[in-house]
Amino acid sequence: MIATKNKVWFYCVSLLFIAINIAFIIYDWYYIALLPVVLIYIFAGIFSLDKLLLTIVFFTPLSIQLRDLFPDISVNLSLPTEPLLIGVLILFIFKLLLDGIFDKKILIHPLSIAIYINLFWLLITSITSTMPVVSFKFLLSRLWFVVGMYFLATQLFKDKKNIERFIWLYVFGLLIVIAYTNYRLSGYGFNNQRASNWVTWPFFSDHTSYGAMLVMFLFPLYYFMVRKNKDLLFQTLSGIVFLIFVFAIIFSYTRAAWLSLFAGIGIWIIVKLKLRFRTIFITGIALIILFFISYSSFIRNIEKNEAESSGKFSEHIESMVNITSDASNLERLNRWKCALRMFNEKPIFGWGPGTYKFQYAPFQFSYDKTIISTDFGDLGNAHSEYLGPLAESGVFGLLSFLLIVITTLITGVRVFRNSQIIEVKQLALYITLGLTTYFVHGVLNNFLDSDKASVPVWGFMAMLVALDVYNKKSQI
Repeated sequence: MIATKNKVWFYCVSLLFIAINIAFIIYDWYYIALLPVVLIYIFAGIFSLDKLLLTIVFFTPLSIQLRDLFPDISVNLSLPTEPLLIGVLILFIFKLLLDGIFDKKILIHPLSIAIYINLFWLLITSITSTMPVVSFKFLLSRLWFVVGMYFLATQLFKDKKNIERFIWLYVFGLLIVIAYTNYRLSGYGFNNQRASNWVTWPFFSDHTSYGAMLVMFLFPLYYFMVRKNKDLLFQTLSGIVFLIFVFAIIFSYTRAAWLSLFAGIGIWIIVKLKLRFRTIFITGIALIILFFISYSSFIRNIEKNEAESSGKFSEHIESMVNITSDASNLERLNRWKCALRMFNEKPIFGWGPGTYKFQYAPFQFSYDKTIISTDFGDLGNAHSEYLGPLAESGVFGLLSFLLIVITTLITGVRVFRNSQIIEVKQLALYITLGLTTYFVHGVLNNFLDSDKASVPVWGFMAMLVALDVYNKKSQI
């Protein structure tokens, strides 16, 4: 009888939903059909939050912009990731209100404190913002990324296997994008650098963020390929995926990604050679002194460089330091100068989080404009994770972000040096190297306002904190 009653309820609810759906369709309102999907995700968020977070990770490389589907819409979100992260944020708030329990070791970790400081200053500068609505939207989006992919992810990473699942799920999603991108690129010819700018659409807005994520995950993939005590099949598959990523990085034609990869490899060599900090410090000071001594001749040589971005790798690499005729480099310099001029006008509170792209146009000087500049300043951000906060949130905005970067690197180095478990040491090293490539890339571009970068960057930080708090001394 119970089974029969359950069937009756099932059919009644199903028929009711079909009737409601038909009624809405008659009035051209089709979104009610998404209700079962929404209910499934609400159920997953309540009873299986770990799987929901990992699902979000997989879909992140595959997400598309709401504005790509509805160009005239005023609100833009990445689908399906950001709506799910908003739901996760709401569930997290309810959980705190109901039981107020969260691991204090995570809450008082130095990296968590650095994040609090940054969020607090974002709140202050949102209040003083020239565009408060834009700034509070920016703050909210930062909150749902930090809550989902940092605080909740630290609990997910208590089980070290979830760290590997996180990495592989993002990699699997990215492999689909790689196949799609290079299939499209093959139609234009793999030596077509210009085509590389748009073949990543609609998954990535351009090739720069795509290249940054490829490089960021290359180091963890290398770790999976070379680590000991794993079966040959797993290492072989890891090696194949590693080579696919190398191929994709080359044909992304992303110079900033190449530069960040070289920086990561340089740090990896330093670690492997076990150079002392004193040696590195003295070498760094010597290079800085040498740079200032030869500054004039260095600038003269750069000004003679007229290599343009192209499909020829040698010319494309040479164009990295072309500040005479390369439009991309000149436009980046234009954005940086605008950010500095904005900072000079509002050095303490800045113009407000997320406002740079709406405010930088009047700060362009005619002699700085390029063929890709616009008078309305409607083509993006400051192209720097460091100058962007400086313009938008003032000097303390930059310092609070630098505090996060420095604390992250210190945490990674601490786990690598102090862990009693070889696997944890190596995992911490390659996660830190992956983050380092992003921080270097951040000098030239900024993507933390998008899910593509925010999910892995905050997720990698959560991995280091979880390894530091839970897995440094005891084997799982």
